[in-house]
Amino acid sequence: MKNLKPAIITGINKDRRRIERDQASLDELALLADTAGFETKLKLLQRRDRIDPAWYIGVGQARQIKRLVREYRVEAVLFDFELSPVQLRNLEEMLKCRIISRTELILEIFALRARTREAKLQVELATLNYALPRLRHMWPHLNRIVGGNRTKGPGEKQLEMDRRRLSKRVSKIKQDLVSVRKHRVEIRKRRRSMNRVALVGYTNAGKSSLLNTLSHSSLHTESRLFATLDPATREVWLGNGMKALATDTVGFLKRLPHTLIASFRSTLEEVKDADLLLHIVDVASHDAAEQIEAANEVLKEIGAHTMPVFYVFNKSDLLNGQQVKLSLLRKYEDHALVSAKTGEGIDHLKEGLRAFFIELSRKRYESTEADYVPAEIASTRE
Repeated sequence: MKNLKPAIITGINKDRRRIERDQASLDELALLADTAGFETKLKLLQRRDRIDPAWYIGVGQARQIKRLVREYRVEAVLFDFELSPVQLRNLEEMLKCRIISRTELILEIFALRARTREAKLQVELATLNYALPRLRHMWPHLNRIVGGNRTKGPGEKQLEMDRRRLSKRVSKIKQDLVSVRKHRVEIRKRRRSMNRVALVGYTNAGKSSLLNTLSHSSLHTESRLFATLDPATREVWLGNGMKALATDTVGFLKRLPHTLIASFRSTLEEVKDADLLLHIVDVASHDAAEQIEAANEVLKEIGAHTMPVFYVFNKSDLLNGQQVKLSLLRKYEDHALVSAKTGEGIDHLKEGLRAFFIELSRKRYESTEADYVPAEIASTRE
């Protein structure tokens, strides 16, 4: 991405035992920043026992960052946590640059990546739902002015106007999404007679690349977080005359904003409508186990945690001859070790999928046979 904007990234460590995890979170925020068009000049992890209600990071740390903002000539400071409106206002006044929280950065990335009308509406809805509860402290300077004849001051009037305007827009977006979702429901109904697979997992685990390899298609892929937002469905031949529809879904992330999960719920319904989940994992990642947990948390939140799952450990080509993480692989009985890039393990994956759908067909047939009642027996029951 050209013309990257210089930025500083900062986070908080409140427990010394979690310092490595907090540092990894900063590293992930740097990847998010790169996706959003920022160049990370400096990463700061502050050790702090308590949160400052006015500054979050404390006034001393804020002054230090102010000096670094001038030194590195940065355009934004990215915070790996949520800021209250008061903290946001104080930091903006001191640092004289953009202040962006982790959630705002993710929302910004989603806005950049949205292509279809549905995705754009979903991102706007998530952004408005995030902004609405934060309007309270947007007009403090006007609240000092008291209205005459017991009327509300300009600050309260402006707040009410903003709330009404945003609330009306939220209602309009929800109405527009209803029609879009009806179309998606109709499409899903037509596919119910077919074998269906949904690809889920942490962002940048290689879901789109794997779908391209399985279906010989050319979906957009990029080594950046949230490279694709809109679900894409492709036909995959599994061998012996069997095929399945495989759907790529939006990637998950640690601390994925609830506003996004709520707004993208209709898109994520594609997951619940599948017969089988392919949970794609970047086996070369140093925190693969944590990424699995983060993805499982999102699946639980959308009610898909009880569905059949086949784990696909992707990017085996990046292990560079190192010993495969046997402890991780042994934990998941149904799995395949593959490389979407080289094709390694793809045949084994297809065999696993074929075996699953053969067994699923057998169970469906037995269930249909059990429900069938011959006409002569049915008449005697009447």
